[in-house]
Amino acid sequence: MIYKVFYQETKDRSPRREQTKSLYLEVEAASELEGRIVARQLVEQHTDFNIELIELLSDNHLEYEKSHTDFKLTEF
Repeated sequence: MIYKVFYQETKDRSPRREQTKSLYLEVEAASELEGRIVARQLVEQHTDFNIELIELLSDNHLEYEKSHTDFKLTEF
């Protein structure tokens, strides 16, 4: 499963929509909820990011992201 994680680079400032960034993670999980939990744990262990939202990408959404954004899977 591929998850898109929306985040702010620091926890020190209040979040601003204009500064929201995203990364993509491939997570092996039995359910969507378990995948979100694993994705959050990975990001929290390896970064100081302030996580705003984690969403599972459907096949159509994934194809859109690959063709319209700078799509790159993040590996920790």
